[in-house]
Amino acid sequence: MTDSPSPAHGGERVAAALEAHGVKFLFTLCGGHISPILVAARHRGIRIVDTRDEVTAVFAADAVARLTGQPGVAAVTAGPGLTNTITALKNAQLAQSPLVLLGGAAPTALQGRGALQDIDQKPLVAPHVKLVRQVRRVTDLGPAVEEALAVSREGVPGPTFVECPVDLLYEERLIRGWYADAAGKGTGLGDRVLRWYLARHAARLFAGAASPYQPVARAVPVPLASDAAVARAAQALARAERPLLVLGSQALVEAGQAGAVAQAVEAMGIPAYLSGMARGLLGRESALQMRHARRNALRESDCVLLAGVPCDFRLDYGKHVRRSATLVAANRSRRDARLNRRPSIEALGDAGRFLVSLSQRLGAGGRRDPWLETLRARDAAREAQIDEQARGAGEHVNPVAFFRALERAAGEEAVFVADGGDFVATASYILHPRGPLAWLDPGAFGTLGVGAGFAIGAALARPRAEVWLLWGDGASGYGLAEFDTLVRHGIPVIAVVGNDACWTQIAREQVKMLGDPVGTELARTAYHEVARGFGAEAVEIRTDAQVGPGLAEARRLAAAGRPVLVNVWLDRTDFREGSLSM
Repeated sequence: MTDSPSPAHGGERVAAALEAHGVKFLFTLCGGHISPILVAARHRGIRIVDTRDEVTAVFAADAVARLTGQPGVAAVTAGPGLTNTITALKNAQLAQSPLVLLGGAAPTALQGRGALQDIDQKPLVAPHVKLVRQVRRVTDLGPAVEEALAVSREGVPGPTFVECPVDLLYEERLIRGWYADAAGKGTGLGDRVLRWYLARHAARLFAGAASPYQPVARAVPVPLASDAAVARAAQALARAERPLLVLGSQALVEAGQAGAVAQAVEAMGIPAYLSGMARGLLGRESALQMRHARRNALRESDCVLLAGVPCDFRLDYGKHVRRSATLVAANRSRRDARLNRRPSIEALGDAGRFLVSLSQRLGAGGRRDPWLETLRARDAAREAQIDEQARGAGEHVNPVAFFRALERAAGEEAVFVADGGDFVATASYILHPRGPLAWLDPGAFGTLGVGAGFAIGAALARPRAEVWLLWGDGASGYGLAEFDTLVRHGIPVIAVVGNDACWTQIAREQVKMLGDPVGTELARTAYHEVARGFGAEAVEIRTDAQVGPGLAEARRLAAAGRPVLVNVWLDRTDFREGSLSM
């Protein structure tokens, strides 16, 4: 491989590193501190997607990472540009999502001296990322980005941060001229010392910058569980009468392996519950996938395999699995494998690869028909209850019936993005993701506000997909302005706002326990008119009779390349009890 010519400025080094690693999208909100990165990346064919809030840019990068298995990348300006991303960084960290955040910073010579947007950024970011690199020489920019991209994928994936001070990004001639102007032309000793110091500082910044830069894409090894762990797990499952699989997001860290993981699960013939990014792994029709009464199944199982799932609040801290059962934990993280419950068999490594190896060891067959029939009967009974609840009629739209209709209407390439409380929780019971990596939700952090960014990222990562953003009316308030982004960039997302004029998930518990709805009441806002104001298409649905035609119209508009907001006026239901998670 021949050397590349010397980049004209530091921003080109950053862009070259991104291009070498196959980065296709750079999400951002513009700022002078990072402009050279954006311009250079665009010139190299990387699509620049500018959002209306920095947090949206990082959420979009997160979605790309989850759907492709490759790091998503966002770039934000210094100070408040960076602080606006903290929630999204923490969400990505807890969801174990690989992404790289490029942050601008004040000029190196002026840091700590009151420069515009100058703060000590490392202490703010460090708790939420795997790696912080504060670059101080132009020649280090590319290697720092290469390292950040690799570290984000190593071991337990997660976000990384590279701080790129503004005086490293622009052309050397410009920066040296800026420092010369800052030093002034005074003849006093202090003036001469300042000129000497700034000239020396600039020399350090640009030392070696005239040399060619050839970025190198670093290979990242996949951590594998030991053969002994695979053998022990296979023996335990072979002996079990009521085995159970629970798959989580970490089982699909390698997005390209989703098909192999699905085949492995089907071959083992063991009933499975799917959560997080694993939802949809087995398609809509698999006889092995169970959807309801997971708690009961876990309590009855004599061998439970948690693949990429920790025993956190979602499994009642491990108490859902009975003490006499054999517990197998396959996880990249030792901490997560042992969280709240020490497993009988610990398989440290990639959970998806572990399932493939386990299936090969177990071989075909092994189905436990009585156990499967018990679980299927429970699922069928719950589905019958849902059908009964969907028949209830009121003044506006029955949310259960609405999701039954959406399940029928959404295309086979649909991707569902979930952002909300009660509305989204109802959707999770009823909607069946069409295939692997077709469901996006925040994860363990339970973050409201992910929707717009996730939808943007999903639509770009899956250009053939029909992307449905399921928004609670409360959650929609975080991202409605991003309809401007969707319109400007021609991203045809269908956003459905479940408009019940309430933070219903909170109100259910609060009113029952405290007798007061304070802080939970909203209005029947005309969200569709807000979307129209940004240039998008809109559909309003107020009655059950309008649901079918309204969804068909939304699909037609999106197929024509237009983003759409569907404002659905909902009736209140008792489909779900309140959920105060501790």
